[in-house]
Amino acid sequence: MVRRVNLRQAGGSIAATLPKDMADRLKLKAGDTVIAVETDRGILLTPYDPETEEALAIAAEAARRYRNALRELAK
Repeated sequence: MVRRVNLRQAGGSIAATLPKDMADRLKLKAGDTVIAVETDRGILLTPYDPETEEALAIAAEAARRYRNALRELAK
């Protein structure tokens, strides 16, 4: 489902409010944590999962460690 979401100022940050029906389908409630992933196509929000966070950290470390090799492979 695609929905337009407005951003608002929240202290020193910018906040996005999810529509209630979307939050209900995703079983999200106020105070829950989500992971924001910046992609080349935009921002992906996904419900927090410790395993996902660990996998993303491992992938980021591998990308950092092997950045030269990955750059060569991308050619």
